[in-house]
Amino acid sequence: MNAYIFPGQGAQFSGMGLDLYENSPEAQHLFEDANEILGFHITDIMFEGTAEALKQTKVTQPAIFLHSVILAKTLGDSFKPDMVAGHSLGEFSALVANGALTFEDGLKLVSQRALAMQKACELQPSTMAAVLGLEDGIVEKICATTDGVVVAANYNCPGQLVISGEVAAINAACEALKAEGARRALVLPVGGAFHSPMMEPAREELAAAIENTTFNKPNCPIYQNVTASAVIDESEIKANLISQLTAPVRWTQSVQQMIADGASLFTEVGPGKVLQGLVKKINREAQTASATFQSEA
Repeated sequence: MNAYIFPGQGAQFSGMGLDLYENSPEAQHLFEDANEILGFHITDIMFEGTAEALKQTKVTQPAIFLHSVILAKTLGDSFKPDMVAGHSLGEFSALVANGALTFEDGLKLVSQRALAMQKACELQPSTMAAVLGLEDGIVEKICATTDGVVVAANYNCPGQLVISGEVAAINAACEALKAEGARRALVLPVGGAFHSPMMEPAREELAAAIENTTFNKPNCPIYQNVTASAVIDESEIKANLISQLTAPVRWTQSVQQMIADGASLFTEVGPGKVLQGLVKKINREAQTASATFQSEA
């Protein structure tokens, strides 16, 4: 069974999507539509912008979404997913790819999500840290016993967990994790505490936008971050998407469940190969690939 997976924030690079724009009339049309929907020329930043310009949340999230979704659309008849999943932001790309959301609605929601998250980050200093070399249970226990807000945010693969919360609480947790034997506990250069209770203002804002958006019956199940299980019911998809901002990304559990449900090939659609690396760390036997654009010219 073919599983298609869609990357999240951090996969961006300068020049992303330019090959699609230059070689596919369909892609060019979609990129131009995106400029209009967003109200600024995101293509200029994607194709020619600096890494710094691409790092702004309001740019990064729509840029990765556009690269993934437009690449999926240019695959034509060869794009036949039996199941899909996306890492954090990538969940929106996956929902357009499996027909649950239109391109336009998906892009609008991603843009609103990025702006809401940016605002939430500015309310209170917060951050995230990568923890390597400890079992999930130990990390969870230290988060629970550290003063302040600090929670497990991304279960990326066994031995790699990201924690999220208040700056002081993250720093204290990192010291405790190193003392417990973590190979690394490294504060990340991110704007805020994503997938933690500190994103509650963003969750409330996004909830209203999601409730007002029409979701269609998807062509295949999506394995959502919040539940790590197959979902096809539209109202359930909406609820999980709203919860996603303050809940952890259960990527390890999602991939394990997809394999248990018959996934034999994981194809990453979008910039980079981060998810393929994680899939291999979750299950060494899993087959992975990158979606590649076939020029129409």
